[in-house]
Amino acid sequence: MILAPSLLSADFLHLEREIEMLNASEADWIHVDVMDGVFVPNISIGFPVIRALTKIAVKPLDAHLMIVNPEKFIPQFRDIGVQSLSVHYETCTHLHRTLMQIKEAGMKAGVVLNPHSPIKLLTDILVEADIALIMSVNPGFGGQKFISGSYEKVQQLRKMIDERGLHTLIEVDGGMNIERSKQMTEAGADIIVAGDSIFSAQNPLEMIRLIKKI
Repeated sequence: MILAPSLLSADFLHLEREIEMLNASEADWIHVDVMDGVFVPNISIGFPVIRALTKIAVKPLDAHLMIVNPEKFIPQFRDIGVQSLSVHYETCTHLHRTLMQIKEAGMKAGVVLNPHSPIKLLTDILVEADIALIMSVNPGFGGQKFISGSYEKVQQLRKMIDERGLHTLIEVDGGMNIERSKQMTEAGADIIVAGDSIFSAQNPLEMIRLIKKI
């Protein structure tokens, strides 16, 4: 299981300290949420901050774009050192083209589904995706209540991937703690994004270790 702590729940006043903690941890990736205040009702970090983070981060950066017109910014994310870039099905009119552009830029290409979007929407595009990210909360804010129907969606997606012999990784984001991370990996998830459960823990390093143990 790949664990990708989400910086959305980190202490933005001390991001350098938080990145150094993740560098020293058993976490595999660092998840970066980019929001524009249009697709989701929140605004997070942009290129200047991410560029600064890449100077000290030793773990791969996994960027999740909650923005409209994400295809406009693919070269910039490549240039600042992002390793995987995921875009929402709901924002991409030409999703196939966008995923191809991400791959051509040398990054892993991911497609994200909102909680209300059914798995069947990925039928035709899944073969082109390196990552399929299932939102188990409504996108835009950390610390939200987990949507229980996400288990079934992950199971459906796992079946679809296995039956077609694909290598697409399943990522889950939202409300992940130790128990839910275990349940999601059992359902077929490959990548767990955890934010509040890690950064609000008394000992984030230990919490990361415990999630990785499941």
